[in-house]
Amino acid sequence: MDSPAVSSSAAASGAAPATGDIPDIFPLIGVPDDGLPAEAFAPVRPAYGSGSLADLLPSLSAVLGVPGTADVIGIGQHLDGVDRVGVLLVDGLGAYQLGLASSHAPVLADLAAGGGGFAGRLTSGFPSTTPVSLVTLGTGVTPGAHGVLGFSVRQPDGRVLNHIFWGNDPDPLLWQPVPTRFSTAADAGVAVTVVTRPEFEGSGLTVSANRGAVFVGASEGAEVAERMLAALSAGGPALVYGYFRDLDRAGHEDGVNAPTWQTAARDVNAVLDRLVHGLPPRSALLVVADHGQMNIPPAGHFDMADIPELREGVAGVAGEPRVRYLYCADGARDDVMATWRGVFQDRAWVRTREQVIDEGWFGAVPTEHRDRIGEIVVMCQGRTVALATGWEPPVVASLVAHHGSVTAAEMTIPLLLAR
Repeated sequence: MDSPAVSSSAAASGAAPATGDIPDIFPLIGVPDDGLPAEAFAPVRPAYGSGSLADLLPSLSAVLGVPGTADVIGIGQHLDGVDRVGVLLVDGLGAYQLGLASSHAPVLADLAAGGGGFAGRLTSGFPSTTPVSLVTLGTGVTPGAHGVLGFSVRQPDGRVLNHIFWGNDPDPLLWQPVPTRFSTAADAGVAVTVVTRPEFEGSGLTVSANRGAVFVGASEGAEVAERMLAALSAGGPALVYGYFRDLDRAGHEDGVNAPTWQTAARDVNAVLDRLVHGLPPRSALLVVADHGQMNIPPAGHFDMADIPELREGVAGVAGEPRVRYLYCADGARDDVMATWRGVFQDRAWVRTREQVIDEGWFGAVPTEHRDRIGEIVVMCQGRTVALATGWEPPVVASLVAHHGSVTAAEMTIPLLLAR
């Protein structure tokens, strides 16, 4: 195939959402203009099995000769003669952020234009959020299969598990039992290394997403680049994964295209510059992301703390502002759905758990994983968030950029190559 597939359809499920796109007044509301076109608000289905984040490592494993793997995205045609592959995941660098970031990052701009020999797109899984995406990438299976099904989910005992702040309760080997692609590659004789922040070592999320790889800590971008290059230079078949988070953090805190975000884009460029120009022979670098982002103006905030009817019949809340999971009091589900639909109108799809599973957003979901998903799933559209102040930290309401839902801005991610 010419490029990994990306699936997009305004008829993905339900009516097309309102865009909420008001760039002419962004300066008046104190939110940076993120430059999203109307098409960025169309829903996009995960391209599981042909061009999603779940398909990347299986395809690269096939290129590296790991038995039982297939190159479903067709990346091998661009990697002839390569037996050492680096994958840099830039958190928050969605396909619709490439243009803005490239204006501050000439190396990124060159790769995005195909200067490295290939530039394509993938989709994230659903929800389009970091913990789901990192485990989807690492395991090479859909979210339904690996069971990390949201930023936060409710456990069987009623406690909410935030996958970002996850230690060893629940046991990650039980909560996420699928072997990682790092493990299967290592078993086949490939040298596998993960380079990420040192404080992530041993966390539940790291064990779920990266087990089987040699862990190398790196706090700053320069360290990430140097330690990835060291692992790629060791000789023999190798798979080296690196993670860079600063762009996502700047977007959340100040907004996509804010001065801090532009600085983070320049930092991405510095990392890429070192990696691209330091690649050893027989190696290649792939640049990918976990999701995109969009800025949400205050007018798009629907907070359960401020709208009493949204709290009625709700016994528990999880997920995140763009994809809210609701757990209902006994017998209250239908009333809660009616209320949320009435409040949000076309600003959100309000679905039952069963509807969202049947529509295929998570991929197949085994019985033991189903209760992790809210009884009601609220999939925000346009520039809207469903805040849950009182159920989640108040700082969440102060964030500017968000992600997690099904729009092209959130779901489409780049796949760029450097040889």
